[in-house]
Amino acid sequence: MSRTHRVAPIRGRRLLVALAALLASAGAVAQSQPQPPTQPQDENVTTLDLISVVGVTPVAGTDIAISKLPYNVQSADDEALQRSQTLDLSDFMNRHLAGVTVNSAQNNPLQPDLQFRGFTATPLLGGSEGISVYLDGVRVNEVFGDTINWDLIPEDAIERMSLLSGSNPVFGLNTLGGAISIQTKTGFSDPGTRGEFYGGSFGRTNTTLETGGNSGAWGWYLMGNHFDEDGWRDLSSSRATNFYGTLSWRGDAASLDLHLGHGDTNLTGNGAAPVQALAQRWESIFTAPDNTQNELDLASLQGSFDFNDATKLSFTAFHRKVDSRSYNGDTSDFEECEEDEEILCDDDGEPILDQNGNTIEEEFDAINNISNRHQTSDGGTLQMTFAQPIGGMQNQLVVGVDYTDGRLSFDSIVEASILGENRETIPNTGIFIPEDALAIKSSTRSTGVYATDTLSITDQLALTLSGRSNHTRTTITDETGVNPDLNGRHSFSRFNPAGGLTYEVNPGLNLYGGYSESTRAPTPVELTCSDEDAPCKLPNQFLADPPLKQVVAKSWEAGLRGMLGSSANGGDRVNWHFGLFRTTNVDDILFQVTGGSSSNEGFFANVGDTRRQGIEASLTGVAFDKRLNWYANYTYLDATYLTGFTESSANHPDADEDGRITVEKGDHIPSLPRNAFKLGADYALVAGLSVGGDIVVNSGQYLRSDEANLLGQTGGYAVVNLRAIYTFNPHVSVFGRIDNVFDRRYYTFGTLGEPDEVFPEFEDPRFLSPSQPRAAWLGVRVAL
Repeated sequence: MSRTHRVAPIRGRRLLVALAALLASAGAVAQSQPQPPTQPQDENVTTLDLISVVGVTPVAGTDIAISKLPYNVQSADDEALQRSQTLDLSDFMNRHLAGVTVNSAQNNPLQPDLQFRGFTATPLLGGSEGISVYLDGVRVNEVFGDTINWDLIPEDAIERMSLLSGSNPVFGLNTLGGAISIQTKTGFSDPGTRGEFYGGSFGRTNTTLETGGNSGAWGWYLMGNHFDEDGWRDLSSSRATNFYGTLSWRGDAASLDLHLGHGDTNLTGNGAAPVQALAQRWESIFTAPDNTQNELDLASLQGSFDFNDATKLSFTAFHRKVDSRSYNGDTSDFEECEEDEEILCDDDGEPILDQNGNTIEEEFDAINNISNRHQTSDGGTLQMTFAQPIGGMQNQLVVGVDYTDGRLSFDSIVEASILGENRETIPNTGIFIPEDALAIKSSTRSTGVYATDTLSITDQLALTLSGRSNHTRTTITDETGVNPDLNGRHSFSRFNPAGGLTYEVNPGLNLYGGYSESTRAPTPVELTCSDEDAPCKLPNQFLADPPLKQVVAKSWEAGLRGMLGSSANGGDRVNWHFGLFRTTNVDDILFQVTGGSSSNEGFFANVGDTRRQGIEASLTGVAFDKRLNWYANYTYLDATYLTGFTESSANHPDADEDGRITVEKGDHIPSLPRNAFKLGADYALVAGLSVGGDIVVNSGQYLRSDEANLLGQTGGYAVVNLRAIYTFNPHVSVFGRIDNVFDRRYYTFGTLGEPDEVFPEFEDPRFLSPSQPRAAWLGVRVAL
């Protein structure tokens, strides 16, 4: 299924020529500089391994040396993010961090499925979420489905980020495979005023302005970003605007940071398309539009107070509101009535009636699924850190309590429509189907008490013990009065432990190993869509809520890490890591498909145990007097079902007459490549000029809804990306980037559907997400 021939670039040839000319001229200018080329001082080149401490909880101020942590941590700062020229945080992680891969299920650059060690953080309902994400100590997994809206995370405001592996209970619910902790800039960390603009392929433009400063005790930071593009696929324009600001105060023993954020995005991602349609035209879509509009308002307060050198109080309080509107044009499941072919009937042969009680004419062969989600969460964390020695041994004890109150208001309606020639549904027909209307309210309250202690038994040996007690209560209420089965109360509680050891053989060799547990409580979207006899359509219909069990993750991890060379005076060095991991999910939850032309109709169910295990190996290095910075990493992932089960997969060609397939123990979990390799480097050619690039290589993956692995995998692929930056002076620099240099065609995601609903001549049920063709962008940065 992999395709290796080239496609014509979309509005990119002139930019490619311009970028080549820019690099050539920059090189000529650089050669004329009086400084010898053997001694460049390019401040744009940084390394990922400069961050040697990391926070052990989501709340700032609990940093500890990575060498004392019994799990792997990957970190990056704002300079590394800027140097990479990536679009957002998920793009950066996909290109640089071990264990991370991305599926473009929605085919929108700001709506990726990010996966780490086989666990997912996605904005799309229906994915099995397993990664928690924190922004300035605030958990940003959404109330409705633990989803992550990457478009609402302001990458340009990030000061540093860390990806912590394993089922770390301290990071709370949904930390099955790992946690992402993000800390943003302040007027103390990033003073000055800067601006950036770039534009190029697909009509994409991106503008960022930021300013920060401090007066000694008070500091301020403000960032604004606007993204706009036409998109490279049909009918796929998007825009996103984000603002983020911080007002800070620093005292002798205390600090406060008030963060305010606002986001307004309008994203179109028309998703996977039939493989036969893509063979005819790479930019083609199935139906349109598939549009999501998000609006975010966030206020959070971080603070700390040092009672003395060894005792600290930290806290976070927040209010977060996200309003989302989804508008999805799709084919209709309704058919012409047998007794009257001029009107539509349901599966039972009953006529479909509109809001006025009238029948609907057969020409309405499509629907518009329209839904609104209003999600509000309030809460906070209170934490104490004690660093007093115990029996002459160094020790850090952190204890904390957190509380979150998440509230959801959801309503949806189905509008009868007509599919146009370009497969875009007609909007605003005014013909609604009240039988499919829904309105619910939900409340999810979670309380956690946690502790983690790191004891340095000797100068070389450190022991870490952690634990967390979770309690979650979800209440769901039907607002229409016609769906009483939705009403329900669900409670989930568990204590999750963790423990591990590290041993520093010498400054260049560190051993670690540990065990941890974490849980994920079923979300409102899963609880309201878990009846096989009453399937729902994501994200628009929910019909019943039989109980689901919470998912429990049990993780083992061990490895070696260290450094060759010396970091003193910027000497040549190589940081290395080799690790093994295994996580078993007990009572894992899967969305099973009962129908829908694009496999969006079904139900959630506990399907038994799953396991994700593998190997991670990575190298990062600095050489030639800091002129060369490079990295390489490899991940082997074996993700399988440990429990056999019968799956509902209505669109599978090998399904039985009831639309079921048999998944056996040992079958591989779809959408996860088994092998992932990344290589990247940046080299300061001469003073002011740095060039770089990266290669991302992934093996194939099984299609979603083919959990039995009966249809084979998508093809593997390798993608080469290039970048360059030329700094004229401390105030002005220009940069350029080329993605998918060799214009490779490949697939990043696959599922099953019914293409003949739109393309009568198509029989292949495979729906695939095509790769972005070659693209180029040019930009300028200005610092005042």
